[in-house]
Amino acid sequence: MALRRKGSRRVVVDGTGYRWRLRGRPTYHQGMCWSPCTYAVEHADRPGTVLVVTTSQPHPSNWVGMPADPILPGDVERAILTALARGWTPEHSGSPFQLDQSDGFVRWR
Repeated sequence: MALRRKGSRRVVVDGTGYRWRLRGRPTYHQGMCWSPCTYAVEHADRPGTVLVVTTSQPHPSNWVGMPADPILPGDVERAILTALARGWTPEHSGSPFQLDQSDGFVRWR
């Protein structure tokens, strides 16, 4: 599974380029703040296993007005470093690597 280039952003971590993308429109559950925001990351030059990061905040475009901070390149860099330390191999093909950072997410009623 590869990320669409349109809408993706580039970040460099320890000299390696990655592309990351946040859905422009939330899923229904994200829009209602029933599930947290997620984004995907892949190696920029040799895409293989995609990293899927689940954050601890609502999607910035949620429909219920819950405040949400934007996902910043520094957040993505920290997630990449954490995933690499936990065994993510971005250049090898395989199932998506899930990084759950959703501790503290408060679901809207």
